[in-house]
Formats: sequence, structure tokens, C-alpha cells
Amino acid sequence: MTSDLSFDAVGLAGGGNRCYWQSGFLKAYSEHQSLNPRFYVSVSAGAYHGAMFLAGVGDRVRASAFAFAEKGHRGVDWRALRRRQSPLVVGSLFRQLLDSEFGNEELAALKAAPPMLIQLSELPDWMPGAFGALGSIGAYQIEKLLTDGVHSKAGARLGLRPVWISTHNIDYPGELVDALMATSSVPPFMPIGRVRGRAYLDGGLVDNPPLTKLREVENKGWRTLLLSTRFGRKPPSAPNRIVVGPSEDIPVNKFAVGDAAGIRHAYELGLRDGMAFARSHDTRSISKN
Repeated sequence: MTSDLSFDAVGLAGGGNRCYWQSGFLKAYSEHQSLNPRFYVSVSAGAYHGAMFLAGVGDRVRASAFAFAEKGHRGVDWRALRRRQSPLVVGSLFRQLLDSEFGNEELAALKAAPPMLIQLSELPDWMPGAFGALGSIGAYQIEKLLTDGVHSKAGARLGLRPVWISTHNIDYPGELVDALMATSSVPPFMPIGRVRGRAYLDGGLVDNPPLTKLREVENKGWRTLLLSTRFGRKPPSAPNRIVVGPSEDIPVNKFAVGDAAGIRHAYELGLRDGMAFARSHDTRSISKN
């Protein structure tokens, strides 16, 4: 490369625990190069990592997540059935983490940073939440079998629509937590999301990675950076778009709550990839050679 890159928009794809790669990438890249886009757009777990990065609390939140994962908890607690709760504990644990880490100070920091558009899947008014969840998740699984799964749109075929909530339009910390939960809503692992009384599902069911908003600005000539989480299967490229993904496989279960080694590997790989990408586009390094 012959020049530094600047980006007008940054997209963060979903991928559950694989998104710890994005955390490492963003940290390493931003410490070496300026990253100040006009906005971010994120989906599913990518929104969680985008929020901690933009609020400036990434190190603290990851430390909490790593410490909990070190305890090696299993993802199923059958005793929860006695309390009429889901035995799949990842949803409740994720909400506990978000509630403990994102308060008024973090929300204020998000409002001072470039806006992040959190993408959700909105159900049609006639569609019950349970039906939309079962139908869209089933369609998503079929889509993965029939395609390479690099761009998921299964939910859109059932009538789900993408909607976006800006971090600049969130009124209080609990609403931020609701939005982060909703964009990751993949029943039965994660509960059906609710924001301002309306039901939503994982934003990745209609568009993962979140290309809709990126295409809107790419068509105006804006330059975008898309951070995927899939190794060896990059999403569609386009003029004005740079797509970056992990340099090696990330063998971690998307919903595992006790795989400390897996999420640390994803994060550390992101650190290496982010630094390598920054250095490859650094005119200062090039001019010295």
C-alpha cells in the first residue's frame, strides 16, 4: 500500500464469541492508526464489542468476561427448569455482564463518540415473536446448508425487516442493554429481545454482516471498513469497501460461557491482525523503507 487509509463508516459483523477478534483488532489498529469514522454499524455480538470499544472500557469489560470464563461454567443448568427459566444460561449471564459494565458514564462516553447503529430484526405486526424466532432460525440453518453462509438474509425472506437504533438516541443504560440483548436474540440460546416494548430478533437474521447501511454510503463514494469474523469466507466485496477477517480459524463455540482459552485466542489473534493491518497501511513505516 502507498497511503494511510481513513474510513467514513465501519461495519461490525456478528459471530458470537468469534467477535472477540474484533475487540483485539479495534484496540490494536486504533492504537497505531487514527480510526474516526462518521459512524459504525453493528450486528449481534459485534454491537457488544463495538460498544465497549467506543465507550473506552474494552480492557475492563474483557477482563470481567475472561475472569468469568475461567470459572469454566457449563452452558446448561437444568435446575433452571424448576424456576421456569431457560436451562440455557448464556442469555441471563450476558445480560448480567452488560448490566454490570454499562452505566451512565459509559452511555455518556458512547454519546461523545461517533454514533453506532445497532441493527435489529423487526417482526411484522402480525407475526408472534415465538413464530418469528422459530421460523427465522430454521430458515437461517437451511440457508447455511445451501450456501456458504457469508451473508445471511434468511429472516428477510420471512418478512423480518432491519431497523437501527443509534447509540446517540438511547435514553438510559437499561435501554442500551435492551438493544445489545435484542441484536443478539437467537432463541433458544438468547431470549427474544424487547426495546421500548417491541419485540426484536438478532439483526443478523436479515443482514449479517450489516451491508445495508454500508451500501447506502458506499454509493455516495464513502470508504468503509467491514470487520468479518469468519476465516477464509469473506463477505461480498464492493467498490469503496475493504473487508478484513481473521488470519486463521477461530475454533470457539459462539455461545460457550466457559471457554476462556477460546475467547482469549480470538482476542489475541485480533490484536495481531489489527496491528498487521495498521502497519501495512502506515505511510510512516513505508517512507522509512
